[in-house]
Amino acid sequence: MSTATPLDGPATTGGAGPLRIDARRGWRTRYGRTPLVWAVRVAVLVVFLVAWQLLSGPVLDATIVSAPLPIAERLVEWTVDGTLWANTWITVQEIVLGFLLGAGAGALLAYLIAPVRTLWDVLEPYLMALYSIPKVALAPLFIVWFGIGTQMKVLLAAVTVFFLVFLNTAAGVQEVDRGLVDAVRLMGGNRRDVALKVVLPASLTGLLTGLRVAIPYALIGAVIGELVASNRGLGYLISSSSAQFDTEGVFATLIVLSVVAAVLNTLVGLLGRRANRWKPLGDD
Repeated sequence: MSTATPLDGPATTGGAGPLRIDARRGWRTRYGRTPLVWAVRVAVLVVFLVAWQLLSGPVLDATIVSAPLPIAERLVEWTVDGTLWANTWITVQEIVLGFLLGAGAGALLAYLIAPVRTLWDVLEPYLMALYSIPKVALAPLFIVWFGIGTQMKVLLAAVTVFFLVFLNTAAGVQEVDRGLVDAVRLMGGNRRDVALKVVLPASLTGLLTGLRVAIPYALIGAVIGELVASNRGLGYLISSSSAQFDTEGVFATLIVLSVVAAVLNTLVGLLGRRANRWKPLGDD
């Protein structure tokens, strides 16, 4: 009777012959189709930019749609003279501060209100009514209350973020398995144990969803504040460039805003992967 050796490959099973492992399939299993997806993404972007550059002028009005090369030149110009860095830093500060303030307040209030069903039923109509107000409409009121400084933009971004995080976190809290709560109480756990060992881990999905959804809205809130009343920031660059019919400047600023949003989304995604360690095994 022969025995399998490392050179023989995997052992045989019955009369079905040797089990063979496809190295290429194993590679795809481990890494997925990420390289292919990224290659296609890059190809689509290159084709789009080349088509845009070729069509700008002969087919499309360059004064309206601009072109990739002039936009790149404007980005380089603003980077060299410091315009881009100074205004980007101001907007990033407003976005981050507004996001932290709104997300922190929204999550805290959700964990305080959502578990108390009677209190939630009383306050829900008022919270939904406030959530339904277009945040753009609050900008003039915030200008009257807080002026046109950084504080106004931070608070406008915070209000925009608050409701998204609050509602998603509250939904996560209310979907916690009551069986787990009862089990902890039967084992002698108090309110603190229930909150930290059951409610918080089980509701992380709702909280993280709210955080991811709120990122672009924090950016929107800050930029809207800058568009309404400001003399600095990326929103100001858009407003100033638009007033001068400088489409290159508008597109350049939009590209920077997209990069900022992508970076913030990546950071929240990394936070989410770390926080997933707290989730109960049943949630996977």
